[in-house]
Amino acid sequence: MAFEAKAPHTEWEEFLRGHPETRFIDTFMIGASSQVYGKREPAKDLDRVFSSGVTFSACAALLDVHGHGHNAAGLGSTDGDPDAVGYPIPGTLVPVPWASSPTAQCLLDMRDAKTNEPLWFDPRKILSDVVAGLHAQGLYPVVACELEFYLIDSERTEKGGIRPSRLKRTAAPPHSPQNLGLDAVEDYADFVSAIEHAAALQNIPATTAVAEYGLGQFEINLQHGNDPVLAADQAVLLKRLIRGVARSQGHDATFMGKPYMDQPGSGLHVHVSLCDKAGRNLFGSKEGEPLFYHAIAGMQAMLAESLALFAPNIASFRRFKPHNFVPVNAHWGHNNRSVALRVPLGEGQAKRIENRASSADASPHLAVAAILSALHYGIQHRLTPTPPVDLKRADEMAPPPGATKMAKHFLAALDDLAKAKKLAGFIPARFLKAYCEMKIGEYNELFAEPSEREFNYYL
Repeated sequence: MAFEAKAPHTEWEEFLRGHPETRFIDTFMIGASSQVYGKREPAKDLDRVFSSGVTFSACAALLDVHGHGHNAAGLGSTDGDPDAVGYPIPGTLVPVPWASSPTAQCLLDMRDAKTNEPLWFDPRKILSDVVAGLHAQGLYPVVACELEFYLIDSERTEKGGIRPSRLKRTAAPPHSPQNLGLDAVEDYADFVSAIEHAAALQNIPATTAVAEYGLGQFEINLQHGNDPVLAADQAVLLKRLIRGVARSQGHDATFMGKPYMDQPGSGLHVHVSLCDKAGRNLFGSKEGEPLFYHAIAGMQAMLAESLALFAPNIASFRRFKPHNFVPVNAHWGHNNRSVALRVPLGEGQAKRIENRASSADASPHLAVAAILSALHYGIQHRLTPTPPVDLKRADEMAPPPGATKMAKHFLAALDDLAKAKKLAGFIPARFLKAYCEMKIGEYNELFAEPSEREFNYYL
């Protein structure tokens, strides 16, 4: 488990005293595509890692899902691809229990090699600045993430597709979904237990494991915390953990937004509330109630602009279908999973807003940054939300009056993001532009060659 070292420079020494078998250290940063990039270092070099840092390409923060940069913002090609320096973040040195050799990992804070300033395009920096803007107003966001994913077979189908992972008791994939079914959790008990064990070792506050609507689909929740950057870090680290545990057991896991067309998509649901400096939930207090409504209205107003951050590829957009408890407009309501902005049961300290727009393959840092930006925008401008939609299907209704319609295609969403006015007041326009350039490059690369389906359509 992570150590509370007496001094940062002694953390690695204390860790190795507790884990003398450690051979390697995975050192990495988190990119805009929610991937981790870095180096595997020998444990004998931990002194150097902690004292001098780890150097690798600065543009890693803007690499796509395949590690390609597309020269977004002129980074990586036209600038000569300079290195940045990553320094271990205290408290993130933890074991990697699923690794084949005794391995640990630590998260890096990436810095400009000349100025030692944080990289302006680092997603952690983007979120940190959004949070700092709220703190400056005496507002302290509390965030919790919920991640949905599918456990899948490690072998592809004959046509290159995927299928649910085989059950241990039958050696065959499950044939029917078991939404909220404990039998489904028990069927994969070894997997669920290994996740719990690994999360405890890595100080990741994973709580409930739930069988979801899809075949082999699960949701794992993280506890709420008053550090949104840490909450986003934990969501990325949980994804890495889930994939690692799955592969160590002969399975695989996917966080694709819509891996099966006949099954529900996978979301990243973000719960958020606002506290004062003393930790009192303002959403749950009488005097703070206006903030609650302003926050909802801000999220409604900024949903369309932010959609390309919530749904970062074409697979994510397949998730936006009616009758799947996925938002297709900007409605909100109490205890209603068909809306974009759900207010779960709970009052006082438990009162919060659940933003359901994000796909599981979104960057948690950028999704949370967009949500908190929208919350801040609504409070700044004292916006009023539309009437709530309760006990009705919001996905069968017209969009809220005055709300900008959500894009129907990923490229249209990227265009909305590139032209964003409200969001650019909180997340720098140059970052939004760079993100769009990277994602357009990824999209073009994906469709650079004709597919079998294209030949069947157009030959």
